[in-house]
Amino acid sequence: MQDFQKTPAQQRALQLLQGSARHILLFGGSRSGKTFILIYALLVRALKAPGSRHAILRFHGNGARYAVGFDTLPKVISLAFPGLKAEYNKSDNFFMLPNRSEIWLGGLDADERADRILGREFATIYFNECSEIPYSGITTALTRLAQKTRLQNRAYYDCNPSGRSHWSYKLFIEKVDPESRQALAMPENYVSMLMNPTDNQVNLPAGYIENTLAGLSLRQKNRFLNGLWQDDNSNALWTPDLIERNRVCRAPADLERVVIGIDPAVTGNTGSDLTGIVAAGRSSDGDYYVLADASLKASPLNWARTAVELFNRYAADRIVSEVNQGGDLIEMALRNVAPDIPCKSVRATRGKLLRAEPVAALYEQNKVHHAGFFTELEDEMCNYRGLSSQSSPDRLDALVWALTELAQRNFSAYPIIA
Repeated sequence: MQDFQKTPAQQRALQLLQGSARHILLFGGSRSGKTFILIYALLVRALKAPGSRHAILRFHGNGARYAVGFDTLPKVISLAFPGLKAEYNKSDNFFMLPNRSEIWLGGLDADERADRILGREFATIYFNECSEIPYSGITTALTRLAQKTRLQNRAYYDCNPSGRSHWSYKLFIEKVDPESRQALAMPENYVSMLMNPTDNQVNLPAGYIENTLAGLSLRQKNRFLNGLWQDDNSNALWTPDLIERNRVCRAPADLERVVIGIDPAVTGNTGSDLTGIVAAGRSSDGDYYVLADASLKASPLNWARTAVELFNRYAADRIVSEVNQGGDLIEMALRNVAPDIPCKSVRATRGKLLRAEPVAALYEQNKVHHAGFFTELEDEMCNYRGLSSQSSPDRLDALVWALTELAQRNFSAYPIIA
């Protein structure tokens, strides 16, 4: 094994990873070396225990495979374990090491892939980008941290910190159970460490911190540069806790309705050229599920194509689009892509916050579930206060239109659409 040059922060992280705690979280800003050192530690464990099994999990399996398995993992092997051969099994998505240890890659968002992973036992489970994984997915996966080897079974976690209501803050910082809010019985089993890009500057391209991270908004800078946990905005209609408490890994397969909500971009008027595109569905028991946020900056033709692709992916029955600014041009853009697609035009007659209030009430009644983690959408939801200085919340508007369409029978008292 080559003794590659570890940063001082990575050396401190290794000391933490070699301690007695079974659950270790590395949190902080973007590109701070967290993922690299956790994969290094996982490989050391795999090489120490022949035949052991280890998992690297994200919410979406493709992220685990491409961002970690085909990018960071080979880099770690090349730098720290030159000459080590890792044979990839494409059908089951795992790497086999020469000592017969296995490193599995997977996600917790799809039944087939999740079952393939969770049907096995592991000595290490690494939750990469854990802020995007619902707590229910974490607890389910941890039931498989049960392989009997010479190693002490451990769970690794990393994230760019989100809100203080997130389960990772509750568990590792406040040392309370995220569901019961009771103090942990063994808090010493949950340890964490802050790592920021400035700790890893020797490995970053020139100007990354100064030109890329320093130019972010204050909230994004605090998260991706300074690695700070975010305060909840008490003046917003939503809080991270309100969203988190009903988050699920996946929506039911038999949703009775699915709609696509669109808030088209009007460059120059709202100061934004982002088109909000959100998919949501309703189950037979009257609960609602946010399925996807496909918002993007694009021409009318390209955002229309994205909306139609989302429509087809979720077998939706309608696209609902605000037409206050674009009028018939909005429906024309959609029909240029799919002439027969069912569209409904809606026109706002009240302010954004007033339109959003009945939707926020559904969240307070525990009737809306996010099927996954939608970082940018949720940031808008938890930070928009209706101030004239704030950018138009395009993702939030698209969400409101989709859920309003699905919940029309519950909103008869709200004159929010002309």
